[in-house]
Amino acid sequence: MINAAVIGLGWWGQNILKNLLDSEVIRPVLGVDPLDSARASAAALGVETASRFEDALANPKVQAVILSTPQERHAEQIIAAAQAGRHVFCEKPLCTTAADAEAALAAVSKAGVQLGIGHERRFEPAVIEMRKRFAAGEFGNPLLLEGNFSQDLFLKLPLDNWRLSKTINPAGPLSATGIHMVDLSIALLGRPTSVWARLAQLGSHFENGDTLSITMGFENGTTALLGAVLATPFMGRLALLGSKGWMEIRDRSHPENSTGWDVTTLHRDEMPVTAFYAPHPAVRDNLETFGRAALGHATYPVELDEMRANVRSFEAIHRSVKSGKIETVES
Repeated sequence: MINAAVIGLGWWGQNILKNLLDSEVIRPVLGVDPLDSARASAAALGVETASRFEDALANPKVQAVILSTPQERHAEQIIAAAQAGRHVFCEKPLCTTAADAEAALAAVSKAGVQLGIGHERRFEPAVIEMRKRFAAGEFGNPLLLEGNFSQDLFLKLPLDNWRLSKTINPAGPLSATGIHMVDLSIALLGRPTSVWARLAQLGSHFENGDTLSITMGFENGTTALLGAVLATPFMGRLALLGSKGWMEIRDRSHPENSTGWDVTTLHRDEMPVTAFYAPHPAVRDNLETFGRAALGHATYPVELDEMRANVRSFEAIHRSVKSGKIETVES
């Protein structure tokens, strides 16, 4: 097993901690948060706690850090952890600018440590199946991807939460859920080259917007049409249309508490077929795959170049929201 410190014990950090309590790959040995209440919650689970990120790097028991911290701190924390010889798992988005991402990735590569990223939707069985079947040519050439990941969980957040800040998080739906759709688009379609995005505040009090639409162009000529809304009840959908047929995945519930997926496929001149995929612990799968890779027992399936493309897309989407124009994704 590998010993890890969970950095940031808010909503998602607590979720990560609970996912790992019975893991046979990653042992959470430290929970770090500046808030007494957050540390108390971790301590109640039997985990040692500390108040500073530096405490984790100074702890000889800690072999890896799992970052569930505000996104503007990710780059500096990844670099510091890598320089201290710790493996790093970082929640999405990896970084908010391409420059930060390059510095973080360079630090990880130089230190020879493993980097993981919180894009657990890649680890859902239906998504894995979609990637395999399209790669095998079953549905012909990919033509168009449609994705939507929307929810209303943030309506319960206090107004001073960083996730609702126009300054810290200027396009809220992107870092909340849209970034997962961007990642899946890259996983399925390859290198992105351009984006056009539109952000609006239509159904909430969120100063950083609640409705985001994104059109992404890819090097191979395909297009992704993506939606992320933070003012509507949960919806999760991913559909990839090919020259010989299509495959659609619909979530039955929010992935945090998944109740499974309905997957429909259609081949030309045939009737559609729908199958049920049972719930699966994708969050823990992602973390444990990272852990095995850090131990040298597996290869982590999200490549550094894909992480780089995701951050460059993230930055281009922000530019497009501001300009209203099509923006180029750096190559």
